[in-house]
Amino acid sequence: MGMTMTQKILAAHAGLPSVSAGQLIEAELDLVLGNDITSPVAIHEIEKMKVDGVFHKDKIALVMDHFAPNKDIKSAEHCKCVREFACKHDISNYFDVGKMGIEHALLPEQGLTVAGDVIIGADSHTCTYGALGAFSTGVGSTDMAAGMATGKAWFKVPSAIKFTLTGKPSKWVSGKDVILHIIGMIGVDGALYQSMEFTGDGIKNLSMDDRFTIANMAIEAGGKNGIFPVDELTAAYMKEHSKRPFVTYEADADAEYDREYTIDLSALKPTVSFPHLPENTKTIDEVGEVKIDQVVIGSCTNGRMEDLRTAAEILKDKKVADGVRVIIIPATQQIYLDAMQEGLLKTFIEAGAVVSTPTCGPCLGGYMGVLAKGERCVSTTNRNFVGRMGHVESEVYLASPAVAAASAVTGRISSPDVVVHL
Repeated sequence: MGMTMTQKILAAHAGLPSVSAGQLIEAELDLVLGNDITSPVAIHEIEKMKVDGVFHKDKIALVMDHFAPNKDIKSAEHCKCVREFACKHDISNYFDVGKMGIEHALLPEQGLTVAGDVIIGADSHTCTYGALGAFSTGVGSTDMAAGMATGKAWFKVPSAIKFTLTGKPSKWVSGKDVILHIIGMIGVDGALYQSMEFTGDGIKNLSMDDRFTIANMAIEAGGKNGIFPVDELTAAYMKEHSKRPFVTYEADADAEYDREYTIDLSALKPTVSFPHLPENTKTIDEVGEVKIDQVVIGSCTNGRMEDLRTAAEILKDKKVADGVRVIIIPATQQIYLDAMQEGLLKTFIEAGAVVSTPTCGPCLGGYMGVLAKGERCVSTTNRNFVGRMGHVESEVYLASPAVAAASAVTGRISSPDVVVHL
């Protein structure tokens, strides 16, 4: 029996000719990631191991992004702990205020993730790097500690689900709408501990930012990872951002999949996930009248340049509705700078929005946009669980940057088509 993309990558890193679903393996790691919330736990664990340093100072990335710039004393202590560890072990890829960004946007931009890699990160959205043809997955902080110490990790080889994408999405349909449609279709546990493998001629109509968004939210369907084949667009992205060599893997023609789905991208509509699960989706024409208090455009899911350009296209020469707060967060310093040079930040501010330094911030109810009781927020983030962005009686509606920006103008969840013609 042939192997999937994920299985081929894991076999290569385990030094085995082949692997099969359910097999337990030990694989070599190309990168171990942690942030300001998860790294301190891992650091305390690695100190208990009494190991002599880390396995490779260039293959560990520590990104201060969740509560940085520090929002309080506790977050400052967390960052101090990671900062001192990075200094002690001469960690090459340590990113703090002024150099940081939201980790899953920052690492591909910095060229630290490429096709064929095996990457673990103490953050569930580490699956983002599957957009580049890598196997990347989230782990707990103790697994991160073991990875930093040994450069290896144990895996149960996942079975796979095949998603064949066809057609071309319409103007306001993006990667966010694709993955929300999929999660709505299969549920938040529809791909539990499985590899979500994307294929089909429709992929050529998805930008790299679209693919990052789709892979990022594989975990919201329970997936172990999401992964895309490497095409000319992927190769061009990696050559632009990285000096590292990469290895391309392709699924065998006789690879085994638990299930297969075909999705016509041209048939999709802008999609919104209602509280309190990502699977609770409605297309924009099914939404009805939902008034909102806040809009957040940013996060590791939708804070990239293409996302900001889309939001600016809708907000240009318009005003945020009275009573609505709009917070826009570029995902990295470079994206912030590019957006400034293109005049996007001016557009946002003139419309009545605020622009934040790169941070996860409001996504997890940290800061820069925490919700009060009864408030509703349209957010381009990835989770809308009870209390995710603040009070347990607040509500989060997940949407694309286009829908979020349109909703900011009208004060209710709205189609971009409605707003651009105002």
